[in-house]
Amino acid sequence: QVQLEESGGGLVLPGGSLRLSCAASGRDFNSFAMGWFRQTPGKEREFVEREFVAAISWRGLTIYNTDSVKGRFTISRDNAKNMVYLQMNSLEPEDTAVYYCAARPTYSSRQSSEYDAWGQGTQVTVSS
Repeated sequence: QVQLEESGGGLVLPGGSLRLSCAASGRDFNSFAMGWFRQTPGKEREFVEREFVAAISWRGLTIYNTDSVKGRFTISRDNAKNMVYLQMNSLEPEDTAVYYCAARPTYSSRQSSEYDAWGQGTQVTVSS
């Protein structure tokens, strides 16, 4: 089992940048695919799905939600440090959300239900 902890969120102006980090602990980090998802608050009693942002396989192959990130975000990993990063540039107010790091064995997926481990999330707010 892998434990995940995100950091790096905060308040940023539109057009600004942030780099999110996800620290993983536990065995066999190199064998996990890592994903970033985000979730915006819904109305009371409304369930809001976590939106796929990006993922990277154990071998470093990447996939993105190109509709929403439009080449602005870059996912990377450092297996020596058990870290995953999400570099976010040209941020827009629509990027405001809680960002979650997630892990699953080997291959990346766009489906949140296929990830086994999740961090607690880090808030990103894009506002002037």
